[in-house]
Amino acid sequence: MTRLGDSVARTSALLAQDLSSDKTVEQLLTETKARRYLDLSDLSAKDQAELIARRTVDVIPSVSRLAERIEERRAGGRGLSLKLGIDPTAADVHLGHTVPMIILSRFQRMGHDVTLLIGDFTAKIGDPSGRTAERPPLTDEDIAANLAGYREQVRPFFDFEKVRFRQNSEWLAPYTFPELLGLLSQVPVSQLLQRDDFRNRLADGSGLTMSELLYPIAQGLDSVALECDVELGGADQLLNLQMGRKLMELRGQQQQLVVTMPLIEGTDGSGAKMSKSKGNYVGLNATAEDVFGKIMSVPDRLMEPYLKAWTEWTDEEISLALSRIEEKSLHPMDLKKVLAGEVVAALYGVDAAMAARAGFIAQFSKKSFTEVESLPSVDAAEHGGETVATVLTKVLEFTQSASAARRLAKQNGLRLVVETGTGQQTAVLDEAAATGPLGEVVPRVLAEKGLSGTVYLKAGRKIAEIRGL
Repeated sequence: MTRLGDSVARTSALLAQDLSSDKTVEQLLTETKARRYLDLSDLSAKDQAELIARRTVDVIPSVSRLAERIEERRAGGRGLSLKLGIDPTAADVHLGHTVPMIILSRFQRMGHDVTLLIGDFTAKIGDPSGRTAERPPLTDEDIAANLAGYREQVRPFFDFEKVRFRQNSEWLAPYTFPELLGLLSQVPVSQLLQRDDFRNRLADGSGLTMSELLYPIAQGLDSVALECDVELGGADQLLNLQMGRKLMELRGQQQQLVVTMPLIEGTDGSGAKMSKSKGNYVGLNATAEDVFGKIMSVPDRLMEPYLKAWTEWTDEEISLALSRIEEKSLHPMDLKKVLAGEVVAALYGVDAAMAARAGFIAQFSKKSFTEVESLPSVDAAEHGGETVATVLTKVLEFTQSASAARRLAKQNGLRLVVETGTGQQTAVLDEAAATGPLGEVVPRVLAEKGLSGTVYLKAGRKIAEIRGL
């Protein structure tokens, strides 16, 4: 049996047990955390290709060709040469950015070689993929700062010590205009305009710049320069990746294979992909407790894609867990706690995951909030003049912005919870209340409802005590 097979056997046995048990969950997280570093080089070429394909959208031209390329390289005594382009356009990285890193880590552990291509030249053009307007270019200083932050934050998911780094300015900066014209004479404009985002923008009159049209060409030239066997990218990058195959063919090179990865839906369940601009993301710089809580807030239907995206579980293990939910031998909440633990364990370790689990259970499973240690608080005497939305955003940092706090109120997710000696009573704060001063809104609502006791402000799943009333 392979090393992965041994691990799957141990994990499957744990998944069949009581997953509400802290002891079982800790054993499970320990096993799956160790799997993130498991040597996969004993898998056959076919098994390697299939394991990769199960977490991708497309393998072009086919999974069988990927297996054949692995065999070809093995016969020559080496592994595949893989490339992933890193677009250094943001200093803050979220969980969605780790998807390609997890797949690359598997390739690494199978014995293949990885090149991370830093798009320092193309970042100055701006990748238009999926955008409705041209993205502003970055300076060299922006790129360097963003890249440093990216590398540090994604490090828990990927071994950066075993990769080559290249910058595409090495070959794109000296590229001459005659060379470019000669290349463009062989690329039909119709191929560039196959992109839905380009067609949509032309249709609504937004227009396109020449730099945007040339971006796929520039990315294709990266493939020509590096002559890799496989290039990875998001599903929205498919046409750019295929341009690499086209240009390699024009240069008489062996065409790269293309592996595309899914764009993961954000935590709000709206269907939009995880994005900082939409506020539906899990930041890699967030605390273990915050990461755990955000995963626990997602709709149940996202558990399967999240398990596939961010754990090392196989399809068989995921199916086993989901079948137990269907059979009602496993509660969805218990599986979601395991999922949240998986993400925290990847970032901070198993001990931190178990501590976050214990804190979540204490905060949201006990009947009394007074039993919860280290619950955040806000002093009404100090912050009473600030609006409820401002307190949520700047004092407690429960919401990303005041508008997000107002949206939460509009969705009935903003409440006052009052604990008395006999239990809890709740009052919903509407959108108007969210824009009023804390020191006026809270006493007024309590008086209207005839409530008295220890008062808590609840925003979604986050809770803080209001003191000094």
